[in-house]
Parts: sequence; structure tokens; C-alpha cells
Amino acid sequence: MAINLFGFTIKRNDADDENTPSFVPETNEDGAVDIFGAGAYGTYFDMEGSIRNEVELVTRYREMSLMPECELAIDDIVNEAINTEGFEQSVSLRLDTLKMGDGIKGKIRNEFSEVLRLLDFDNNGADIFKRWYIDGRLYYHNVIDVTSPNRGLQELRYIDPRTIKKVREIEEDKDNKSAGKTGAILVKPAKEYYIFNEKGITEAQTGIKVAPDSISYVTSGLLDAQRKQVLSYLHKAIKPLNQLRMVEDAVVIYRLSRAPERRIFYIDVGNLPKGKAEAYLRDTMQRYKNKLVYDANTGEIRDDKKHMSMLEDYWLPRREGGRGTEISTLPGGSNLGEMDDVLYFQKKLYRSLNVPVSRLESENAFALGRASEITRDEVKFSRFIAKLRKRFTHLFDDLLKKQLILKNIISPEDWDGMKEHIHYDFLQDTYFAELKEAEIIRERLGLLNEIDQYTGKYFSKAWVQKNILQMHEDDITDMKKSIEDEISNGDLPDPSEQDNEF
Repeated sequence: MAINLFGFTIKRNDADDENTPSFVPETNEDGAVDIFGAGAYGTYFDMEGSIRNEVELVTRYREMSLMPECELAIDDIVNEAINTEGFEQSVSLRLDTLKMGDGIKGKIRNEFSEVLRLLDFDNNGADIFKRWYIDGRLYYHNVIDVTSPNRGLQELRYIDPRTIKKVREIEEDKDNKSAGKTGAILVKPAKEYYIFNEKGITEAQTGIKVAPDSISYVTSGLLDAQRKQVLSYLHKAIKPLNQLRMVEDAVVIYRLSRAPERRIFYIDVGNLPKGKAEAYLRDTMQRYKNKLVYDANTGEIRDDKKHMSMLEDYWLPRREGGRGTEISTLPGGSNLGEMDDVLYFQKKLYRSLNVPVSRLESENAFALGRASEITRDEVKFSRFIAKLRKRFTHLFDDLLKKQLILKNIISPEDWDGMKEHIHYDFLQDTYFAELKEAEIIRERLGLLNEIDQYTGKYFSKAWVQKNILQMHEDDITDMKKSIEDEISNGDLPDPSEQDNEF
């Protein structure tokens, strides 16, 4: 059945489906629940098992994020990925390779700014990214004006991932239409939608059926071994975090039990029979442990027991012929200050989250220098952050696509050809980025000085700008215009006049 949404009809072309048969279902990369057979949902399909596991996982991820060590690692990742310093936008749009006119590019940039405004990304960007990183998935409901869809997105409302699930209906049919009529089971393109239940998906298997274009959905891209369930980046830290908590608890218990000194009482019982010797020993213990105190306020006798003595001291009988009654001291633990096990599991936790272990050590000062001085772990961490950003921008792609289509700036077919040419630049740390950029420019100018004598002979000026100076088309155009403006204003000498002087 076709769905009317956003001013256009969502419908698959039946003729195209028949012309492109396949016996393999579409690859599930978003953790959707697959239903085989038309009309299966609501009759025999039971998705409680997989859904319950997913809901429990999201809850566990959130509990993990509250642990101090895990929270510090997450904050390092979020702070590196989303920079809200200064007055610039945290994310900007780059359309250098997009083959469209400047007018269309300007409209695309304006609509992207509107998407950021709807998300309130300048203020809540770090929280949105953190929520996506912890849960491993992010849902937004796209609210539009149904009477006037061409006004674009009006509001974006966050949806708790424990209350919504993507469902994919896969229809199967025998191959009785082709010339060969093989009789093989062919899979038709799937019908997708979302099931929403505000009380939680596990509360009931019924809910609101939502069209896919009404939801913007982005996942971590990580799947379990069966590729049926989306995982968070925190998933591989579950075991190290549990081990760390267990070792910390064991250290505390060990120190409480081994810290105090303990006394050993050797009580002379003479030639008393075994039963009387044990009774005499218990009586001696009770006399030692009980302390009768007179309370002048109430006029009562209070019994103050020495609980540490009951728990820690040792009472041993000694027969006649040995030494008499004796009291000795058993020293406390001598290795109570060792924390090697705890530090080991802390480092293991940081490694599982791809955070450099050096950031765990507080005595290591933050140093800025040349790129050759950056550790290998920091380089790997920066690439991991770049991968996270790349995956997170799928949210921007989906929202920008819907905004442009709603406002009739592009058609759905246009987006398929232009989405690969839309890139996003995240705001970098200002001071570190400034030092890094200065070093890069210094190296490029040095290389430019060496290749300058070959420019115009073996290398063109455009090639040097793009490959040596790494300038994009927009940069080249803007720089050329700026130079022409400065020459016309007299800020720079006219090259043609200089040539005439010679």
C-alpha cells in the first residue's frame, strides 16, 4: 500500500520488482527485525526475544556510562568529536565537488543551517553525540505541517530507542513467471516501517505503525555475530568494566579484613577434660568481649561488645605442660598499598574504548608540539574519532535530504547523485588546530618553493594549487576573487604593470 507523506507518494514500482528478482534478502545493516511472509506481523511473529535483549542492552549501556572510569573515557571521546568552543558552528557543510550552480549550493547551505537550528546543535551537539555513542542508535521524529509540507521540517523530537523498533517485511514467492520457471523462492523488495509504543516495545507487541520517512534513524554501524542486533561502542567494554568493579571491590574487602592487627590468646586449660576446657575457653572469651557499662542517664546497665575482637582475634587452648596463658600479636597485611591489578583493568577498559592509555595517567601533562612528537595511540584515536564523525553524519544526510525534498529544491532522484559529494567539516580544537595548521602550511610552502621553478614547464598552476597547496575549487575561486579585489583597490601591485616595467 502506498503511503502519502511529505507531499509525495512512497511506493515501489511493481514492474521494477519483477524485473530484478533475487533469492537473497536485502542486507540488514540497521538492526531491523525481519518478517518473512506477507501479513506475518500480528499473526504468528514474535519479536519479544530480540527486542527484550536490545532494550536490556540499551539500559546496560546507560548504566555503564555512569561509572566514573567509563564516564571519563566517554567524555574524552565526545570532547574530541564535538567542539563547541568559540562562536563558530560545530559542523559546517562542504560542497566543493558538487556539480551544481552556486544558487543551489547556497540553498543547500541555508537548509543545513536550518537542520542544525532544529537540532539546536550548537548548544546540544555534544549531548546528542554522547547519546548516540552510548545507546548505539538515535531516533528522531520528523514533524511537518501536513497542510503545507513544502514549509519543510518544523520540529525534531527525540525518541527513546527502547520505545521504537524498525521492522522489515520480506515477501517470498516462487519463480513461476520467468521463462525458465525454476520454482526457486524469490525475495521481493522489503516493506519497511517502525513500530512505536510509548510504554516500551517489551510491554506489548502492538503499537503505532509509523512510515519510514517520518523517522530519522542512525546507528553505530556495529552488529552482533548474527547481524541482527545493533551494538553500542560500549559493548566491548562490558567485560573489562565488570572485571574492574570486581577487582576494586575485592581490594576494599581485602584491606578491611587485613588492615587491623589481630591478637592470639593462648589460654592455659590445665588438665581439664575437652568439654570443660571448651566451656572455660568460651567463658573467658565472653568475659573479654562483654563490657558492662552503667548509664547514669537511664539507670540501666548497657552491654558494649567489642565486635572487632569477636571477628579478628584468635582463641586457642593450651594444655598443661606447655607454657601458660600468653597473648601475641598477628601483624596486618603488608601489601595493602599495591594497586597494580586495578591499574591493569583500568588500562584494559580504556583500550576497549579506543582511548589512549596515557590519558588515564594524571601526571602526564598535555603537550603540544610537532606532528612527529604525537604518539601512535593519539594518531589511532584521532582516526577513530574521524570514523565516529563519519558515521554520525548519516543523521545529517537523512535530515538534509528530507528538508531539500520537502521544499522542492531537489527531487529524490537528484539526492542519489549528489549525496556522495556532500561532506561535513567538524570544528577542531582551536589552539591545537592552529599549531597543526601552521606546521602544515609551513611544509606546503617549503615544497612549493622547491617546485616553483618547474611550474609552467612540467606542472600546471592548477595542479600545484590542488595537489601541493591542497586547495579546493571553492578555495581557488575565492582566493582568485580576493586577489583581484585587492589589486583593484590598490592593496596589491598590478602584475601586468610590473611586467611592462621590465
